Amino acid sequence: MKLVKPHTKYQASYLAYIEELGDEERYPFPMDFDHRDFPAMLQRIADFEQGVNIPTGYVPSTTYWLVRGDEILGAANLRHQLNNVLRTAGGHIGLGIRPKYRQQGLSVKLLNLTLEQAKDKGISPVHIHCYQENIASAKMIMACGGVLDSEIEQAGKLIQRYLIALS
Repeated sequence: MKLVKPHTKYQASYLAYIEELGDEERYPFPMDFDHRDFPAMLQRIADFEQGVNIPTGYVPSTTYWLVRGDEILGAANLRHQLNNVLRTAGGHIGLGIRPKYRQQGLSVKLLNLTLEQAKDKGISPVHIHCYQENIASAKMIMACGGVLDSEIEQAGKLIQRYLIALS
């Protein structure tokens, strides 16, 4: 199992992952990119990493896929910096595990590998946010060293904001 950047060799697995998600809300946000033209989607992901053609309100970010062999198990997105909106709600890292691989501890593995990338980029502390009712996400964040920093209400939901100091 390893963390890789998106690549055409994983196209079949990615498309199966998207189909498996169905109407479920997709995390991280690049999972919502139009995938019908796979090379164009990969270019859009690469543009985000390079800080090119980023829509207003977004920041540069790197997308990673957790893979075993040629199969994608999950996806993470690491924002290189935060703007005021992301500092309030969003944080540095968004991630998701493919439905058929959930409940296997892979989210902790994915988050820890993404935190290594954050450390390499000099990002510390790392802000990670989740909704209060998402107990599984809160447990994952705490298992990776997250400390609850604050809570805010937004659109009628309570968002928990965690910090992870990287040394």
